[in-house]
Amino acid sequence: MTSHDLTTNPGGARRAVVTTPSDTQILITREFDAPRHLLYRAYTEPELIRRWWHANRGTIESIEVDLRVGGAWRYAMTAAGGFAFSFHGEYREIVPDERLVSTEIYSGAPQAESLSAATFTEKDGRTVLEILVTHRTKEFRDAHLASGMEDGLQDALDLLEGVAQDEPEA
Repeated sequence: MTSHDLTTNPGGARRAVVTTPSDTQILITREFDAPRHLLYRAYTEPELIRRWWHANRGTIESIEVDLRVGGAWRYAMTAAGGFAFSFHGEYREIVPDERLVSTEIYSGAPQAESLSAATFTEKDGRTVLEILVTHRTKEFRDAHLASGMEDGLQDALDLLEGVAQDEPEA
């Protein structure tokens, strides 16, 4: 297993740990200073996703979420410099506030569909989010890692934490 971690950045903020537990998997783990029900809301509600998914790298064009097993999701954005892209998939498993499993397809590589399983675990008002991304091949996994996704991921997760912390208790 290879680790691409840094648990904190120079400013002291928590960082996601990115590891490769197998030839076809990427595991992303990060602790958030927010209860899991608020983190889950920020992760699944379109108006909240819109506030963090861009990772400060462009403009969200659309966020579509049909949060039910068999329902579709799609996030589209235009990055700085005008590069437009999207991700989409289908929900396979939903356990509110605990687990979310979906397919994920990047518009630039539709042949490289992956399966993403997000698990939310709370302890003492803090939540650990683990996202296990399983690719069909090592080549697809390696292309995902080489895409530069980690920098955007770190920034998006920092924003996700802020959105979860800003949400009132429901």
